[in-house]
Amino acid sequence: MCTLPSIDLGTVGPELAIARLRALYDDLLEAAGDRFIIGLGGEHSISSAPAVAWADRLGGDLTILQFDAHTDLRDRHHDSPWNHACVMRRVLEHRPDGVSRADAADIVAVGIRALTREERDVIRENRVEVVFAHEMRRPGWVERAVEALGENVYITFDVDFFDPSLMPATGTPEPGGGSWWDALDLLSRVFGARNVVGADIVELAPRRGEEASAFTAAKLAYKMIGFWSERR
Repeated sequence: MCTLPSIDLGTVGPELAIARLRALYDDLLEAAGDRFIIGLGGEHSISSAPAVAWADRLGGDLTILQFDAHTDLRDRHHDSPWNHACVMRRVLEHRPDGVSRADAADIVAVGIRALTREERDVIRENRVEVVFAHEMRRPGWVERAVEALGENVYITFDVDFFDPSLMPATGTPEPGGGSWWDALDLLSRVFGARNVVGADIVELAPRRGEEASAFTAAKLAYKMIGFWSERR
C-alpha cells in the first residue's frame, strides 16, 4: 500500500487542469498494473478524469456509482462547464462512440437530496438511476442500487453524502444525509457483487480543530481497500 505525492495542477484553468490530470491518471494506470487506485481530492470536478479514463479503457462498459447529496448534472455553474456541480454531466456526455447500454445505468446516484429542474430533466432523458436520501429510510434501496449497476463500476464518493452531523467539513453540506452504516452496507455489496475498477473520495474541506471528518474520510478509503482485497 502506498500514498503518492499530491499533484500540482497549476493555475492553467479547470479544463486544462482536468486534461493534465487525465494524462497523469492514464500513466498511473499503465504503471499500476492490477493495483486498486483511490483518488483523494477536494474539488469533485477532478473525478471526471479517472471516470472517463476507465470508460475509455472498457469501451463504455462502465457504471459510475455516485455517493452524493447533489446530482452534479448541471451544464454550467458560475459560468463554467467544469465546475464541481457539472462533473457528472461531463462524465455522462463522455460515452465512447455514444455507447449507452440497455442492461445497466450509466450513473447510479445515491443519497441525493438537492437538484435543479434542469438536472431532473437530464435524469429523465438518460440512463441515470437515483436513490434519493429519503428513500434510504425504507428497506430495499441497497438492492435497487446494486441491480442498476453494470458489471464494471467506478465509485466516486462525495463526502457530503453523509449527514452533516457526521461530516461537517465539506463545502456544500445538506441535512438528511446517509449514515456510516448506509455507506458500508452498499459498498460491501457492490465490491462483492461487481468489478470495482477504481474510486475517489472528494469534497473534504478540513477544519482546524475538527478532526473527525478527516478521520472519517481516511477510514472510508481504508474500508474500500479492505472490501477490494476481500473480493480478491
